[in-house]
Amino acid sequence: MVDNGTRKMNIKLIKLTKEYQQQLGEMIDEWKHDQEVNHTDHSPSSIFRNDYHDFDYYLSHLEYKVETQGRVPDSVFFCLDIDRNRLVGAVNIRHYLTDFLLREGGHIGDGIRPSERRKGYATAMIKLALEECKKLGIKRVLLVCDKDNIGSAKSIINNGGVLENEFIDAEDKVVQRYWIDVK
Repeated sequence: MVDNGTRKMNIKLIKLTKEYQQQLGEMIDEWKHDQEVNHTDHSPSSIFRNDYHDFDYYLSHLEYKVETQGRVPDSVFFCLDIDRNRLVGAVNIRHYLTDFLLREGGHIGDGIRPSERRKGYATAMIKLALEECKKLGIKRVLLVCDKDNIGSAKSIINNGGVLENEFIDAEDKVVQRYWIDVK
């Protein structure tokens, strides 16, 4: 059980296995449809990098084990609602920051599938991701979100995020940078 600040949620972060192959496809398809209809972004981008239809390839290329072409080693987890046995989101934890990640990307990229948003999952999932960061020895975690993504900002703040600054990115969007000290 994870307390998201308003209620306890029976969720956990899992590594993807064959058992969740069908659920992954359903979640990715839902996300892609939402992007087409509502022009939303895909986050975390790591779960959209490869075609899930070739599941073995997808699984073996989901994470970076060593730094490759500016990509740092990372860990990808999927958020499972245990009571419903349903994948509700995903989180990508970058093990350290490059100059680019320090400016714009942060340690954690996360997202909740469209049908499960505004239910408290993001806050609870970030809380679990911070525990994973602690296991990796990351003591100060950077999270970044678009200023107009109020839900994301609230999830970060609910986990102790402190706004450091805002900047305008290459697409003329205002982006906020938050730091969380892992206890």
